[in-house]
Amino acid sequence: MAEDTSNREIISTRVMNYSCEQIFNAWINPDQLKNWWGPTGFTNTFHQFSATPGGQWNYTMHSPEGIDYENESVIVDITSPTQVIIDHTSKPEFRLVGSFEAIDANHTLVTFKQIFTTVSDYEALKHICIPANEQNLDRMESVLADSRQH
Repeated sequence: MAEDTSNREIISTRVMNYSCEQIFNAWINPDQLKNWWGPTGFTNTFHQFSATPGGQWNYTMHSPEGIDYENESVIVDITSPTQVIIDHTSKPEFRLVGSFEAIDANHTLVTFKQIFTTVSDYEALKHICIPANEQNLDRMESVLADSRQH
């Protein structure tokens, strides 16, 4: 029986005007991912990114205020083009599940599910993560729109 994580998870969903393949590629292509990952105003420096199960993803998020946040993650699973699972192994620890369900050839339901390891981390961070996850989705749409124009 699967563990109930509903008391420590954040779920954001959105229908995007892109195919599952386009969304999936935005998650596994570091040139796209670095441009949309994180809240509005943040930038990223990727030190290591291997889009394979067990692959390392180490990066620094740079806040608009000039604060650097070091992050370490491991790619748990990749199922092309429907899902990416990532364990954020630096504090705070959480699992991120990106799921992509085709509505039709050009529309995808994106589910961005963040499951914290502890309820206390969830409680302390949900007020930041709920809007930040929506900003991630906004930024991903912007990156995909830009790639469509080139």
